[in-house]
Amino acid sequence: MASSASTAKLHSHENIFPVFLRYVSANVLGMIGYSCYILADTFFIARGIGADALAALNLAIPAYNLMNGTGLMIGMGAAARFSLTAPSPDSRVHRTIFTQALYLAALASAIFSFTGLFFTPGLASLLGADGTTLPYAVPYLRVLLMFSPLFLFNNTLLCFVRNDGAPGLAMTGMITGSLTNIVLDYIFIYPLNMGMTGAAIATATAPVISMLILSLHFIRKRNHFHPVRTAPSVKRAADICSLGLSSLITEVSSGIVIIIFNFLILSLNGNTGVAAYGILANISLVLTSVFTGIGQGIQPIVSRYSSESGRKARRGTRRYAISSALILSLASYLAIALFSAPLADVFNRDHDPVLSSIASQGMKLYFISLFFAGINIIAAAFLSSSDQPRHAFAISMLRGFLLIIPVAWILSELFGLTGVWLSVPVTEGIVCILSVIFLAKDYR
Repeated sequence: MASSASTAKLHSHENIFPVFLRYVSANVLGMIGYSCYILADTFFIARGIGADALAALNLAIPAYNLMNGTGLMIGMGAAARFSLTAPSPDSRVHRTIFTQALYLAALASAIFSFTGLFFTPGLASLLGADGTTLPYAVPYLRVLLMFSPLFLFNNTLLCFVRNDGAPGLAMTGMITGSLTNIVLDYIFIYPLNMGMTGAAIATATAPVISMLILSLHFIRKRNHFHPVRTAPSVKRAADICSLGLSSLITEVSSGIVIIIFNFLILSLNGNTGVAAYGILANISLVLTSVFTGIGQGIQPIVSRYSSESGRKARRGTRRYAISSALILSLASYLAIALFSAPLADVFNRDHDPVLSSIASQGMKLYFISLFFAGINIIAAAFLSSSDQPRHAFAISMLRGFLLIIPVAWILSELFGLTGVWLSVPVTEGIVCILSVIFLAKDYR
């Protein structure tokens, strides 16, 4: 099976920057659009339903993170193996990896859908919903989990289309889906008055539109992957999960942070504090999606240049990626520092001065983390794409689970709400030291 023209282009060492620009710009734009799924819900729920519904949405986001992260784990892991085996296009692994990814996505979808059908109230309570927020959280979670197959198969297809030389089409699919979600959010929440159920249905409709766009890759017969007859393989499923695990942890870490912060903030400032954190968390989804877009953009390039002869190209790709992350971090933080109050007011329908003050002050501390998070996310993506899953796993685990929980608890005990906001930049900063060490080792 021959590679596409763009794949051939990936082997041109002289053109690494144009290839980097093409893949990364498409993925950054696409990920920003994709992250707007939840941000649009945040805006319309905050303005159309109220602060209690906004708090409920924030409580439900970790479930979305887990579902979306599972899709990314399957898609990124399988697509990375697809690219790593591209030099042997007739090998069994290369031919069957897409089908194995579909099997895995189907299994995960069944688990999420079953949970949504039978265990939504218990899940909402487990995530911190109380008598005030439970009526809003349950319908949103139920719809989101019931439609999980759409999210998981869309993420899998996006990663394969991107790796098959069509990053522009992947970007178009993500952005078109996001725009559809925004339009439907307005229709379902305002004219139709469908509340949280309408917001969830709008979000679940977006991946359908995305997959319709991505189907053009098959209609035009430009695809080098397709379903084949093969039995499910536990070994191949483990390989996919190993390579994609850092993507899952990157997503789930956001959910873990939200869960921990929700419980800490509930004890410090109640539902108003949780609503304020909901504003920060959703802005964070968009900003960190930029780094995720860079990481996903370099994945096909790094995987293609995985051989010893591709060392120079990998170094160039890594340098461009980290430089881009630092520049975008600086621009984002300056914008937040200057416009934190207006940003908070956008999501404050009732003009609650306490909500606005908590959110505005929190942004200036919380988003210091951008300078370190960009390097960490890119390092994990780079190491995973170059078949070093253990180092990528260590970075993702530390920033997502092992450090943030004790750091958040200790700093909240010492400094209250200020400590909660500072725990993210402190954690990301510590992990960044390890990321730099791993990248330096790979460079040598």
